[in-house]
Amino acid sequence: MKYDEIIRNIDHKIFAPVYFLHGEEPWYIDQLTNLIENKVLDEGLRDFNQKVAYGYDLSAREIVDIARQFPMMGNFQVVIIKEAQELKSWDEIETYLDNPLKTTILVLAHKHKKIDKRKTFYKKINASAHAVVFESEKIKEAKVPDFIRELITQKGYDVHTAAMMLLAEYLGNDLSKINNEIQKLIISIPPGSLITEDHIEQNIGISKDFNIFELQKALIQRDALKAQRIVNYFESNPKENPLQMLTVMLHNYFIKVFLYAQLHGQPPNAIASELGIPPFAVSEYAGAARVFTPDKVKQILSSIRQLDLKSKGVDSTDSTGYNDLRVLIYKIIN
Repeated sequence: MKYDEIIRNIDHKIFAPVYFLHGEEPWYIDQLTNLIENKVLDEGLRDFNQKVAYGYDLSAREIVDIARQFPMMGNFQVVIIKEAQELKSWDEIETYLDNPLKTTILVLAHKHKKIDKRKTFYKKINASAHAVVFESEKIKEAKVPDFIRELITQKGYDVHTAAMMLLAEYLGNDLSKINNEIQKLIISIPPGSLITEDHIEQNIGISKDFNIFELQKALIQRDALKAQRIVNYFESNPKENPLQMLTVMLHNYFIKVFLYAQLHGQPPNAIASELGIPPFAVSEYAGAARVFTPDKVKQILSSIRQLDLKSKGVDSTDSTGYNDLRVLIYKIIN
């Protein structure tokens, strides 16, 4: 079942006897678990009818024994098993699926990895009419800006596109980290405000003037002075701008510039889909492709890979690596 559909059913008090939530992205699993934990039972009934435990503390047999208990008051008992991936065996839960107690809502939160779909337990629970199965997949990088905008909107704010992209580039696709940083961001901003790059710099510490986006722009414009100033900033703030992270970002960027050249002439939406970027970012790669020929990009990628090796201590005489980055910048621009 889809994430939004599960939320809609819970909001309408349509519950399943068993929820099996698994996958590599913990964010969605945590959201659904928290929703069930906080919305199924009234606050006054939770002490009596709600039990939260962990997979490393209980056996499958103990979980089933709890699930077969009747609610002390009210219509439902809620049993939430967090870190269910730590369970050693699923056999008893598999048997429970044949005849689950209708007054129990059992939630199995199996985080950080998918369950082996070849296992008998998965085949049985996936086919069960009594269970909701949700697989939480890692979000694609191209979808991160939309996730950030939606999350900020849900919290009662708006966000400038440049600020949204800055967050997406620096925070990656770790949704829990994104949420934590946004929470930190909005503490001192009045509800309903438009979040800008200035807000991000003041509250999170990502510079609006000295960041990977601005470095990429400087490279396209062949602005050596601006590029070197950005590298100087990176060197003075190494914890926020580690060389290996910068190397990966530059490599990913120029890979997409190279791919854009192969896709040139296709519709923008098709190019965006192939590159894994938002449609509004296609024009940036078009501009880069006009500056750097495919052969030049191949040379740049080779130099970036050499820098990556040096950042890991291979054939480098530069203790910090940022001088090696300056050499790379020179090669790219000239």
